[in-house]
Amino acid sequence: MNDLRQSQSPLPAGYRQGVISAITVVIGFSLVFMRYWNFEVTGRLTYTAVAAALALMAAILLEFYALWRALQPDDDRESEYRKTLRWFMASVAVLFVSVTIASLATTGIAP
Repeated sequence: MNDLRQSQSPLPAGYRQGVISAITVVIGFSLVFMRYWNFEVTGRLTYTAVAAALALMAAILLEFYALWRALQPDDDRESEYRKTLRWFMASVAVLFVSVTIASLATTGIAP
């Protein structure tokens, strides 16, 4: 019964606003990086560059999904908020993989 009450408890003031701000900052970075990676970088189009772009698109989709979850009224419950945070952290992990692959492609370490 204690688990049920804990999952129903509302979040302290400011938690949702903080995560929404964090998600939008990361989305902004991702979109600027996508513009740079897809339109401004010079060089050959390689499989590694395409993999970085695909991973970046996946990260952006995950970020938008996390933002959508964060904006739902149900996200005021702690259990839903935790799920939203997991989605957000997954999107950040995919974004990190994308940037890492892009770095390898740019330096020529990966073909």
